[in-house]
Amino acid sequence: MSAEAGPYPGPDWMERYRSRVNADRELGIIGRWFTATFMLTFGENRHAVKVVEGRIAEIVAAPRFDVRATFGFRAPVEVWAKFLSPNPPPLYHDFFAMLMRVPAFVLEGDSLAAMQNARALHRMMNIMRETGAPDA
Repeated sequence: MSAEAGPYPGPDWMERYRSRVNADRELGIIGRWFTATFMLTFGENRHAVKVVEGRIAEIVAAPRFDVRATFGFRAPVEVWAKFLSPNPPPLYHDFFAMLMRVPAFVLEGDSLAAMQNARALHRMMNIMRETGAPDA
């Protein structure tokens, strides 16, 4: 990815993702008790995802030090691109498979808080895949 291409994924993709999460009926039920801020880091591009009762209240691009996150997921852009591709290779097809078998996909911060909300996070990551690959 060239430096001129802009951040991956771009703001339009992040907004589509937010809209899909917030419209998801299943997540409205299983995410009822999920309220936290977590970080998604795509290479050098960080996004703070503020979740309130299973709905994304806000996504903050390039958050500063005053945005606290309980946990986060970090990986190089190439790993995220495989995960978000229409036909991901083995181990990149599922959020938990990546956590366990892809060393570059890292859970940071409070892993207990992340796993306490594992079902909702798993659904959110599936919605991320359903949103489609961002324009690179």
